[in-house]
Amino acid sequence: MTTLEIVRGLRSQIADRLREEILSGRRAPEERLCEAALARSFGVSRGPVREALVQLTHEGLLVAKPHCGVRVAAPVPDSILAFIVPIRRTIETHALSLIFDDLNAEDFRAWDVILGRMARACEQRDVAAAVEQDIAFHRSLLERAGQPDLLAIWSTIVARIRSHFWQVHHLRRDAPIDVQADHRQLVLIFQSGDKKASVRALKAHIASARGDAPKVAPPEAQRPCENNRGMS
Repeated sequence: MTTLEIVRGLRSQIADRLREEILSGRRAPEERLCEAALARSFGVSRGPVREALVQLTHEGLLVAKPHCGVRVAAPVPDSILAFIVPIRRTIETHALSLIFDDLNAEDFRAWDVILGRMARACEQRDVAAAVEQDIAFHRSLLERAGQPDLLAIWSTIVARIRSHFWQVHHLRRDAPIDVQADHRQLVLIFQSGDKKASVRALKAHIASARGDAPKVAPPEAQRPCENNRGMS
């Protein structure tokens, strides 16, 4: 492995870590990120940290200003949020349509792992961890579609509307497990094999997070579904 490949590998790992921290709310909006401090924290030189910060700036998660350094980008205004969320809904339902006929037991096992982590985070009232798994669930649809350009567009949108995810979990703070239950119900519908119903359910799920539509019907059970598309 060349030095360049090692640096690129470190950059990706650092970018992934910082991205998760920002999207989950562990890094606050407007928080200043110090390149030297991050390098010490990650135990690396400043080069890969600098490259990771540039990458996240291009993604819209960070904002770089002359003489001010790099800061976590502020959430978008509600007026912009209302415009962007439908675009996110269109992208995710399109991705689901692309992959639906090829979903298999491995996909459902992967979602079960994410939902298990989300359930534990909800039970512990760890909002940051719950948000992280919420985003991971939706990201998995785009990753499964195998279209890098689509994932890049989705990632940019989610970077802009991350407060949308925080809001959902904070609104459910009295019954945080409800968020996990909503995602579990989505998986149960996916397992039914009904593509149209699954796309409608995902569309309603994303809309309901902002109160724009009725919530997805509550699940019958908090466990994997045993049916023709079940998890093993």
